Amino acid sequence: MTLSLISEFQLLSVLAQEMNMRKASERLFVSQPALSQRLQTIEKEWGTKLFIRSQKGLSLTPAGEHVIQFVNEVLLKQEKVWETIHSLQAGVSGTLKIAAASIVGQNWLPQVLKKFIDTYPQAKISLLTGWSSDILKCLYDDQVHIGIIRGTPDWKGVKIHLFSDPLYLVDREITKPEQVLETDRPFIQFKSDSNYYQEIQDWWMRNFKTSPKRTIVVDQIETCKQMTFNGIGYSILPATTLNNTEKNLFKIPLVDQNNDPLKRDTWLLGYESAFQLKQVQAFVDLIKEHSDDSQV
Repeated sequence: MTLSLISEFQLLSVLAQEMNMRKASERLFVSQPALSQRLQTIEKEWGTKLFIRSQKGLSLTPAGEHVIQFVNEVLLKQEKVWETIHSLQAGVSGTLKIAAASIVGQNWLPQVLKKFIDTYPQAKISLLTGWSSDILKCLYDDQVHIGIIRGTPDWKGVKIHLFSDPLYLVDREITKPEQVLETDRPFIQFKSDSNYYQEIQDWWMRNFKTSPKRTIVVDQIETCKQMTFNGIGYSILPATTLNNTEKNLFKIPLVDQNNDPLKRDTWLLGYESAFQLKQVQAFVDLIKEHSDDSQV
């Protein structure tokens, strides 16, 4: 190591520790004359003597004591910053920017985010929720790293299938699909900008050949869910909004014309460049594990 590569603060710190030019020069791997010349330059920059030289060694001047105290404080902070930088490079940090469909953000994503935060405490999360069209716009505008949407997306970048979500006819009274033609209670629907609404309409007309007697349309799936749970009417809800805590509630699985379960897909989308970020790749790995563990 040459003297030019040794920082001024490191040099002063070593001199203050050794209080001896020879020992300090050996420790810094430089010649004693070169060290003496560098110290003279530093003292000239400070505008005062920092060390008094004698045959017994070095001693600090009053000004030198203040300078060395400052030097040691700066070097200690520098060491902590280097440790932080090293930990950031070695681990997962930074802000993970996610945009997710509201139904996912309310019902499925919180468990994943809890795991992510517990596993990577240095990472931060920025979350936006909305309709799937909003999520795609966020991605196109580069506002987020990844988006999670419902339905089948037309996306040219990275596209990862997360899970398929069975649909259920949900009610407190109806136990068979054909009973919807007999009840006077309303069919509660929630607005959606995807093809979800059309899928429900197609299923309904295929099975009943007529429209519901009464319909209530709400703007949020959570409102639809709570109205159904409270017995106001019946609705069609995805499995991700349901759990085993609902009591006295009938859940009838919907099937298509081939008698296969009717489902909604959930996808994770992003540009290739975003997946090069450690926090994004860590989240993708964790979300895949969660999907496997929950066996959705």
